[in-house]
Amino acid sequence: MAEDRLACRECHFVNDPDSQTCELCGSSSLTEDWAGYVIITHPESSRIAEEMNVTEPGSYALKVR
Repeated sequence: MAEDRLACRECHFVNDPDSQTCELCGSSSLTEDWAGYVIITHPESSRIAEEMNVTEPGSYALKVR
């Protein structure tokens, strides 16, 4: 389930629940306290990716606390 996953506080990438560091940026600042997510498949042509400063495809949390 998506609720069990961890979001990175730095880049908002959604990681597996057993992750110690972010798979995308390497940060160790992961949290279970996040809400909503978006899956970006083609960041180069996505307005949402542009707004979120996302350059890599993947799942991203919309709100991270």
